[in-house]
Amino acid sequence: MSLRLSRPAFVVFTLLAAFAAPRVAAADLLRSGDTVAVCGDSITEQKLYSVFIEDYLLMCRPSDALRTHQIGWSGEAAPGLLKRLDADVLPFQPTVVTTLYGMNDGGYTSTNPATVAAFRASTEAIIRQLQAGGVRLILIGSPGAVDTEKFKIWRLAKCTPDAYNQTLADLGAGAREATEKTGATFVDVQGPMLAAMAKAKAKYGVDYPFANDGVHPSANGHLVMAYAFLKALGCDGDLGTLTLDAKAGTATGTTGHKVLSASAAKIEIESTRYPFCFVDNPANKESTRAVLDCVPFNEDLNRFRLVVKNLTAPRATVKWGAAEKTFTAAQLAAGINLPAEFLDNPFNESFARVEAAVKAQQAFETPATKTLLHSLPAWQSSLPEEKESLARLQSSVIEKSRRLAADARRALTPVRHTLELIPQP
Repeated sequence: MSLRLSRPAFVVFTLLAAFAAPRVAAADLLRSGDTVAVCGDSITEQKLYSVFIEDYLLMCRPSDALRTHQIGWSGEAAPGLLKRLDADVLPFQPTVVTTLYGMNDGGYTSTNPATVAAFRASTEAIIRQLQAGGVRLILIGSPGAVDTEKFKIWRLAKCTPDAYNQTLADLGAGAREATEKTGATFVDVQGPMLAAMAKAKAKYGVDYPFANDGVHPSANGHLVMAYAFLKALGCDGDLGTLTLDAKAGTATGTTGHKVLSASAAKIEIESTRYPFCFVDNPANKESTRAVLDCVPFNEDLNRFRLVVKNLTAPRATVKWGAAEKTFTAAQLAAGINLPAEFLDNPFNESFARVEAAVKAQQAFETPATKTLLHSLPAWQSSLPEEKESLARLQSSVIEKSRRLAADARRALTPVRHTLELIPQP
């Protein structure tokens, strides 16, 4: 039976624990050759957190043989995924699957123990069917969170925002029990979302939207969801370090960052590993940039550091691309996190180009799974004599998705960039 906390205790526990998950080495979980299937309801079909996950796995921890696919279905509850696993998910031959359900399962009302039991049972059945289908790593996300203010306007709401977030927490507890029983991995999505939402609303005001309709998050909320899954996938966030010896005029770079030339005042680098870039409209208060102060994405997942040793001046201005910023010698010696300090940087254009290709791939995958693959069992039943033709059609759908994923990978080209160091008195 799930543990139900009183609302004040629930909030305090969530805010304290939300970002406390330990770091796990990425090599322990994701492997070269993995295919990651991101499954869920309409929140997944929004193609935001799924795009952010693919962006990160493609650009920030690149592996030639790693693929990601989005398999969301609007309006779906967990039993719906269970019914379509064989038709829509397993044909991709995933080795890693993430799921995000519960928003529809809860019925938009206060907790019903029977609903929690049904969700737990469906989650367990999903896990066991995926395991039987050869999936190595299964990440079951807890339901997320509704907007603590905007949910009041959701057309299906039958309770308060706090009451429904408690329902989602109870469903999450049921999902956790299913993972403990089956050996799958539970991912707390709701905790980070509630913590980030509380911080954002404290910063911008209670009307600040995480979900304009109360249920479907904007880019800000999706970044938090991607954060939760990427952490659970074992991504350690160490994207590289550039070290400049200002006295010797020499520099080194870690894997993925080749130093082309160096002097006491300048480093030229070619990078095949990108930092995660926040390329949405900075003026949009629902953008990923607007929530960065409220979730430790850069600290935990996006560390591309510049370390400057032997700087004789008390301060120095770092110029990276068109932007510049001044730091103390002590800050530079300790290391600064470049993508956190320079949201506009030389990677943004290339990152946006690759992301556009990722979006094209995932845009195809929605009709590919909801219409083309999903209808094949009916065709096979009605026209068994066309078995070979229908098998070729299934193969063609999967191959097109893979070709589009390969297009995104080809868009990932090395970025040449320059860091200048200007000593200041």
